[in-house]
Amino acid sequence: MTYTSVENDRVKEIKKLQLKKYRDLTGTFIVEGEHLIEEAYNAGLLKTIILGEDVNLEKKYKDIEIMVCNHKVMRFLSELDTPNKVLGICNKKSGVIKGNKILALDNVQDPGNLGTIIRSSVAFNVDTIILSKTTVDLYNSKVIRASQGMLFSANVVIGDLKEIFSNLENYTIYGTKVDGGKELKTISKEEKQIIVMGNEGKGVSKEILDMCDEYLYINMNEACESLNVAVATSIILYELDK
Repeated sequence: MTYTSVENDRVKEIKKLQLKKYRDLTGTFIVEGEHLIEEAYNAGLLKTIILGEDVNLEKKYKDIEIMVCNHKVMRFLSELDTPNKVLGICNKKSGVIKGNKILALDNVQDPGNLGTIIRSSVAFNVDTIILSKTTVDLYNSKVIRASQGMLFSANVVIGDLKEIFSNLENYTIYGTKVDGGKELKTISKEEKQIIVMGNEGKGVSKEILDMCDEYLYINMNEACESLNVAVATSIILYELDK
């Protein structure tokens, strides 16, 4: 069967997954492109593959449901200007707080930043990423693309940072702070540590800074007032992974 109408009930249900409330309701999300589909499959999260009429991946994914759609429907379901010929519906993954190296994000809003941070976190061996409830949705399509599939390799937990920090024991919490912080290279590498990165414009919130044991900053040329949060996070994670 080939889906040819954007008015088809199932097609319309899939389209709704572009909205966070429906992703939350169903526990599923959309990925676009063969690379992301392969990453999702390897992680055991791929539920359905949606193919253009001229694409054949049935042999590669024999145990996964296949939907075939014409070009009009593929354009309808894609969020890209030039639609992929392969889309996938995936189950959300659940994470648990574990390990000694934790990264916490306090109200990061830009999906490109979050995706890049996830990618760097995998590269520099972060055990757990904790997202505040006000951080951009993990399953936003731009986050997924910016992560280059590393979303499927990362251990991510979403919750109230204040509550989570209150229940964690023996971790040293480092909050990033432009004024009054220690230069990154002077920070001792504790066995169990949490690095807190904040909002693009406002930084880490005061209530979370008040829970930190120490503050840190990246020393840089005075002509540059601040770094993009994804760049700053990558630098910090790299230094602490040495």
